Amino acid sequence: MIAIYPGTFDPITYGHIDIAVRASKIFTKVVAVVATNPAKNPVFSMEERVELAREALKDVPQITVIGYSGLIVNCVTEYGASAIIRGLRAMSDVDYEFQMAYTNRNMLNSAETVFLMPSAEYAYLNSTLVKQIARHGGDISGFVPEYVKKRLLEKIVGG
Repeated sequence: MIAIYPGTFDPITYGHIDIAVRASKIFTKVVAVVATNPAKNPVFSMEERVELAREALKDVPQITVIGYSGLIVNCVTEYGASAIIRGLRAMSDVDYEFQMAYTNRNMLNSAETVFLMPSAEYAYLNSTLVKQIARHGGDISGFVPEYVKKRLLEKIVGG
């Protein structure tokens, strides 16, 4: 069974990695989809986000990383996936994620959404928080791999 794990991944965090790796233990193949989101203004380009995600997930052979600019339901069809993986960190995620899941299922009846809770240490973590901490000189080492930290600092604070 193939699952799609979409996200902006700007940047990819240990929380994203945790969900992708856990999904790879449930599904035979996971396609991590670095997606565009018109509502967001990412720090990293699509190509950079794909590169960082590939590096982060390179040791898990069941996971493939791609960039995708269309509707996720089209990606599900294109890759023959049976599920869309979504992480649920807190109750604040539930309304948005349920809206997305029902909308995706309405557009493609076979688009089942599987919600995974991150490990407890990543339950509060998101890319926006990581970027804010980095911009204010905080240590993001516990939130992203070292190469992501280096690239993020180069992007937003000049090194």
